[in-house]
Amino acid sequence: MSNLRYSPWCATLAALALAAAPASAQRPAPLQPGLLRVCADPDNLPSSNDKGEGFEQKIADLIAKEWNTKLEYVWYPTRRGYFRILNGMYCDVAMEAPAGLDMAGGTKPYYRSAYVFVTRKGSGLEDVTSLADPRLKKLKIGVNLYTSDGENSPPAMALSRYGVVGNLKGYSTFFSGGGSRPDDIVKAVASKEVDLAIVWGPTAGYYAKQSPVPLVLQPLPAKDSLSDMPFRYSIGMAVRRRDKVLRDSLQTVLDKKAPEIGAILKEYGVPVLPIEEEKEAPKSSGVAPQPKADTARVSGRG
Repeated sequence: MSNLRYSPWCATLAALALAAAPASAQRPAPLQPGLLRVCADPDNLPSSNDKGEGFEQKIADLIAKEWNTKLEYVWYPTRRGYFRILNGMYCDVAMEAPAGLDMAGGTKPYYRSAYVFVTRKGSGLEDVTSLADPRLKKLKIGVNLYTSDGENSPPAMALSRYGVVGNLKGYSTFFSGGGSRPDDIVKAVASKEVDLAIVWGPTAGYYAKQSPVPLVLQPLPAKDSLSDMPFRYSIGMAVRRRDKVLRDSLQTVLDKKAPEIGAILKEYGVPVLPIEEEKEAPKSSGVAPQPKADTARVSGRG
């Protein structure tokens, strides 16, 4: 089969407007002709939300239009992860997955980003670029927490090697339902609740772009010299390992639509770095914590 076609799943369809389908229990099912089910978080901008405002959804639109196929979103919180529902056949593709992930089959990376220092413009801290900076021991630093168990982000864990522990303030990475939101950590920098924050690049870039207070982003190095903890990640899409035709067809679209995808990421303020080969799969670091439930909400496009 040619990689330029996606004939097993293509179909001629009407307009691809977002439909507000009622919530229902999604059941496991194999790939269906004319339908692509996308794993998505209903409240996780800049990636996705149930209003179709995330960059994942803009990219999914490109794919659907290229294949002339129907999109259906299977909603599931990112904080619980996608890969069990992906492998359990509730959905067909996760739009973001770390390159080299061993629990799913992945495309080549379509973007690479980094954790970044977020500071206020004019604070005198705009030149902080390393965890080894001695100023960090005296500053109040916002860091992300990934789970209810208080799992820290890679930079937060690495900071302990430099003796920077007691001056950290944790913020939820995801919408928790209890009022905390992923943009809280960026707003904390703007409001001077913290002196600076260390945030995953796409989240930092998106919310910094919206901030009424000018903010500066500085990427962390590729790896920490003391802990060897990686701070930069290449991101691709994930499918089930056996769905190689789907994976290869997605890769064809990613290659063909690379300029448009780059423009979408830029529009959302995502800090993008040159893509490099991942020598090993990143460990669970909040990009996709493991899911627990076995049902999800579904809404359709088309």
